[in-house]
Amino acid sequence: MAQTLTEFDTIAAISTPIGEGGISIVRMSGEDAVKIANQVFKGADLTKVPTHTIHYGHIIDPDTNKTIDEAMVTVLRAPKTFTREDIIEINCHGGIVVTNHVLQLLLAHGARMADPGEFTKRAFVNGRIDLTQAESVMDIVRAKTDKARQVAVGQLAGGLMHKIRAMRKEILDTLANVEVNIDYPEYDADQVTAKQMADTSKNVIQKIDRLLKTAQEGTILRNGLATAIVGRPNVGKSSLLNYLTQSDKAIVTDVAGTTRDTLEEYISVNSVPLKLIDTAGIHHTDDKVEKIGVERSQKALKQADLVLLLLDGSQELTDEDKTLLKETENKKRIIILNKMDLGQKLTAKGMHDSTGSEVVSTSILKETNLDELEDLIKKMFFSGITNSNDQIMVTNQRQAGLLAKAKKQLQDVVKAVEDGVPVDIAQIDFNGAWDTLGEITGDSAPDELVNALFSQFCLGK
Repeated sequence: MAQTLTEFDTIAAISTPIGEGGISIVRMSGEDAVKIANQVFKGADLTKVPTHTIHYGHIIDPDTNKTIDEAMVTVLRAPKTFTREDIIEINCHGGIVVTNHVLQLLLAHGARMADPGEFTKRAFVNGRIDLTQAESVMDIVRAKTDKARQVAVGQLAGGLMHKIRAMRKEILDTLANVEVNIDYPEYDADQVTAKQMADTSKNVIQKIDRLLKTAQEGTILRNGLATAIVGRPNVGKSSLLNYLTQSDKAIVTDVAGTTRDTLEEYISVNSVPLKLIDTAGIHHTDDKVEKIGVERSQKALKQADLVLLLLDGSQELTDEDKTLLKETENKKRIIILNKMDLGQKLTAKGMHDSTGSEVVSTSILKETNLDELEDLIKKMFFSGITNSNDQIMVTNQRQAGLLAKAKKQLQDVVKAVEDGVPVDIAQIDFNGAWDTLGEITGDSAPDELVNALFSQFCLGK
């Protein structure tokens, strides 16, 4: 990957959230990091201290000789650092004014403001991590459950990288034999080489398939499962949201139509992160505000990964219920027959037999059978994977898309060999699969892709 001159600058940024807190950390990375820090630090000569040590002192404005803050400064010398460059971390008191003042001092004395994700990008450019590990850094920061954190930590350790690079090595070893055959055609080993290329393709396809099976679970762990709570007015949608979030996020009354907009909340259900969307009751209304809420509910319904469809089990199905059953029949859904404490006119077995969907009878008011609902959500989307010790997952659409592309290229190789296509022609897709897998780790990723990925990071990361 090409490097620009700015990638050798010394960069600085605030690495902790802006606001009041116990401490803030201002980070620098680059050849001049220690020299710049030494100009504004009084307490030790940072140019002479051992690497990986922390030092007490004060941040001083050299122009005025005024003390800015009391601080602890960590010195980390290359190459044994995250970026493989010299790194300085200044631990100052938390606060917007003091933290910004420290940062501005560093910028005034030679550092450049870091771009979003530039520290992690330097770790990638300098060979410290690959792209899957870089993405895992972001996943750790954004993890919404302990399981998501565990998977991200596994990625950071290089689990997916090692699998991808092992597949690329298989392809590369076969490519070496192909090149020999093309360079020395007098050996007449076309058939042997073609078979080896097809066999390698089939073997790598199997490994890609195993990774792709984890893609849905990995994406859910990373982004959360978009879960729409739908039903006609006053069937218990807001009560369910309040139960799952263990809060009073939604207003609950016996008046129909209390919820007039969509409410969103992230929660964890049995290690499954849910992005819960409590929708306005979907029904016909002439009220302009309610009508907007219903339209937003229908939009949320279309975008949902999972639908929790609430019905009043103590009443017969209404026309609105039947419409919702029809509108959600092609979605992954769980039908919840609520208000079982009032007696049931709808049964779980009858509803399952007529719809084929998973059905749970509950009383949200009495908190009955809600653990069954939580177990069912986990079972539907993870099929035991979250209980596995294998933490290697495909965690985003970029990785999954490139794996699918490589699989298609290898399938084309197999078909070409079976059709008797010359080896040097079939080799084109074989080379393509090697390059495509390299895009996942960044070994053959274009600069535009790398820049776009790191631009999603926050400042100071």
